[in-house]
Amino acid sequence: MKQTPLLLALVALSAIAVGCDRSERAATESREATTKQLDKVRTETKEAAQDMKDYTYAQKSEFVDRMNSQMAALTRDLDELAARIEKASDSVKAEAQPKLQGLREETARLNKQLDEAKNSTESAWESVKGGFKKAYQTSADGVRQARQWVSDKIAP
Repeated sequence: MKQTPLLLALVALSAIAVGCDRSERAATESREATTKQLDKVRTETKEAAQDMKDYTYAQKSEFVDRMNSQMAALTRDLDELAARIEKASDSVKAEAQPKLQGLREETARLNKQLDEAKNSTESAWESVKGGFKKAYQTSADGVRQARQWVSDKIAP
């Protein structure tokens, strides 16, 4: 009889340990998935930055086409973040909405800069291209940081 409470305690501790192990494993898998996503975004951002360096004024239309696709990717990322945030708790939503709005405003400004690049003259090309590159890098970094913040705040 004395062994029954001891046996029950041992079974309960085993169940708790198994549950904790699963929670830790899920958290680790979530961190690994987020890290892979961030690495992919970093690679894409570096490739886009390199692409921006290589375009001459004569290749302006190719540059604009390439950057339009990069902008579409940033917009998709923001939409995905917004969808994840929408599923979060009210406190996380309240904290995330201003950040998300700021990123959307940055993206809108970046689109305007892309329009300037599209309409730039040869004498202004390097300056416009450089300004776009810097703004794009800032926006891409902001999206990457937001993705990390969302991953930290919201379980997958």
